[in-house]
Amino acid sequence: MAFSVKSKKSGKMYFLHTKEVELAGGRKQKIYYFAGEAGQNALDALPAGYEVIENEKTGLPMLRKKK
Repeated sequence: MAFSVKSKKSGKMYFLHTKEVELAGGRKQKIYYFAGEAGQNALDALPAGYEVIENEKTGLPMLRKKK
């Protein structure tokens, strides 16, 4: 089952996904993002060392490294 977070502002569920992108210099980097539906690249758990925060204005979840 995909890792999900419920927005406190809108009440909508968001699912954590990941994908590897290629940057302009040719370097590859793994990115994390939330989507409204669980797709093929959905993660089952939160990555180690990260936490979920919510944007106060939009109610969208964001992933950040723990302080």
